[in-house]
Amino acid sequence: MLETIEKLLILQDRDQKIRREQGELARIEPERQMLKAKVAAVQGELEQAKLRLKQIESGRKDLELEVEAKKQLITRYANQQFQTRKNEEYRALQHEIDGCKGAIFEIENREIELMEQAEAGQKVLARITQSANEARVLVSDQVGQLDAREANLRKELAQLEANREELAAAVDETARNRYERLARSKGENVVVGVQHGVCGGCHMKLPPQLLVTCQADKELVACSNCGRILYYTRDMDLAVAE
Repeated sequence: MLETIEKLLILQDRDQKIRREQGELARIEPERQMLKAKVAAVQGELEQAKLRLKQIESGRKDLELEVEAKKQLITRYANQQFQTRKNEEYRALQHEIDGCKGAIFEIENREIELMEQAEAGQKVLARITQSANEARVLVSDQVGQLDAREANLRKELAQLEANREELAAAVDETARNRYERLARSKGENVVVGVQHGVCGGCHMKLPPQLLVTCQADKELVACSNCGRILYYTRDMDLAVAE
């Protein structure tokens, strides 16, 4: 195998490792945000449960004020009854008193309903609070692991990129420029082997003369179809598969 091909394969392998590290690094932030979103969702649910209980309590206090107002009216109407001597006015005041007592009965029933809702809401709040606490602890641990992984990846990537410059500098400039152009247009596999008479990149059948030149191993050979750099080793089979 040509020395240039060997160096290009090493360089290509390093570029592939760099891309994998970059890809893994790129996935960390979305994963971190997804974990934080889970905590935010549970926290939002917790705030809604608290708000619901607050609204129930506020509603119950409003009902208590209504009852107190009705009781004050009853007291006032009763005092007016003692002061009147007219049966008609007395009966009218009694009607108002009975109406207030009926209203109080209905209000107290609504209060009982709100108390039952508050009791159920407290249970829901306790459950959500526990879930929120567990989610915060779990996510905090997972985010910590992601942060550590990110730091390690950045360190590894910096080392790979630094070493990549050394590997690239060791390749003949013409061959390196050709490799770089192909890498930009074809992706990460631009130096490919020949197996069963086809290009290892585009998988198209190669002309016999091109196979002979590749086997001679005296110059860089490009695929006649995709332009990738070809190489051949003795463990490869040049015969076209039937």
